[in-house]
Amino acid sequence: MDELWRYDATGLAELIRSKQVSSLEVTDAAISRIEMFNPILNAVIVDRFEQAREEARRNRSGSFAGVPLLLKDLGAAQEGEPFWLGSAVLRNADYRAPVTSYYVQALCDAGFIVIGRTNAPEFGTNITTEPVSTGATRNPWNLEYSSGGSSGGSAAAVASGMAPVGQASDGGGSIRFPASYCGLVGLKPSRGRVSKGPLAGDGWAGSTIDGALTRSIRDAAAVLDVMAGYRSGDPYTAPAFAQPLIEEVNQPVRRLRIGVLDHSLLRAAQTDPRVTEAVRAVADLLGQHGHMVEEAWPEALGEEEFQPRFVDVVKGSIAQQFRSLERMLGRSVDLDEIESDNRVFVELGRQLPAYRYVESVDWLQSYGRRVAKFFEIDGYDLLLTPVAPRLPPKLGYLSDPKLGLDRQLEFLGFTGQFNVSGQPTISLPLAMSPGEDPLPIGIQLVAAYGHEDLLIRIGSWLEQAMPWAGRWPTIALEGPPA
Repeated sequence: MDELWRYDATGLAELIRSKQVSSLEVTDAAISRIEMFNPILNAVIVDRFEQAREEARRNRSGSFAGVPLLLKDLGAAQEGEPFWLGSAVLRNADYRAPVTSYYVQALCDAGFIVIGRTNAPEFGTNITTEPVSTGATRNPWNLEYSSGGSSGGSAAAVASGMAPVGQASDGGGSIRFPASYCGLVGLKPSRGRVSKGPLAGDGWAGSTIDGALTRSIRDAAAVLDVMAGYRSGDPYTAPAFAQPLIEEVNQPVRRLRIGVLDHSLLRAAQTDPRVTEAVRAVADLLGQHGHMVEEAWPEALGEEEFQPRFVDVVKGSIAQQFRSLERMLGRSVDLDEIESDNRVFVELGRQLPAYRYVESVDWLQSYGRRVAKFFEIDGYDLLLTPVAPRLPPKLGYLSDPKLGLDRQLEFLGFTGQFNVSGQPTISLPLAMSPGEDPLPIGIQLVAAYGHEDLLIRIGSWLEQAMPWAGRWPTIALEGPPA
């Protein structure tokens, strides 16, 4: 079957289970796509093709038995495999993971076959994927543009048909930006939904969470079903789903009260009119189908103090990451060995007083309560926003050594706020920019804490009402340019 790359993970699992194809055939097809497209897109930085083929020859069990999977090279540890965190320091040392992350083990136990690791910015601190160590990942929709970050390698791979699922993570938008820029489904789970063990309890004061990038809602649901759940020693965990998320797909959606925010409230993040128009089109459709849709949002989203407080947490966390890097390597590391943006974070983090860090965490926790009030007290079921206030930037814009950090603020009007509040959000590929060379525009839906089930229900309805399954980048359909 020459068109295996068009199937989502659930579809491939069904083909394998019914013996229409073998796991080895599916794995070989994915490897062929990587070999065809990766020299241009630079999405996969480590392959394990021979190990994957060997695993595919064995009888496997689980809901995704025999289906290929790519892991992001940032936190998704697999014992004995390269583990570089986007950093040239670890890559040059050929550092290998000492353990397997709990959620990676869960994915393998479900039958997934890991075929490689995907590109990521160093330490995940950029919303574009252009690390010095392994080079820029290109957007399959237009090779001059960013695929987003920090899960940009996974996004470019899934969007070009290299694999049906790319594992991803999100500390301030790192699942949702790549989903938006590459035309994918990006579900950011609730805080504590997926264990970060055994290497960590949480990250960035509870703002980071692991998940996946997919092409369908049913895959987003089923993959999170696999990854979710408490593991021994976790500092906190999200309440269990009432039923598996996969059972929420295509279920009726009650009449919802939906707030709409189609423009950024922060001065640095001005909204492109094309993005505003895309949000309004989705809002209008929801209103036409009986939902109560109104311009409303948590007032806290306009608080300018959010950004410096959140940056305090990032500064402190990256300073600690640098110390962890030294422990991993068993030697001191010079600041010049890491990238310029992270050198700034480390230097500022070292100067950050402990009281200021704790004060910022306290402020952000209070901020999260102000955001959550919109859903849990004011009575809104969902908030509809863009993922990014602007279209994908060209490569080099966000990675500029002098201007890149400030430029990131232009894109951060709608994402990190919900990492801090811990709420689940989803980016849906519901729009394309007008013109001859369109780029995807992701639309974000935010639900109350713990309610990924509602996001899956409304997401599967929108998947039918505004279908995207047949929408592929030209490069994916026609192959790499000669």
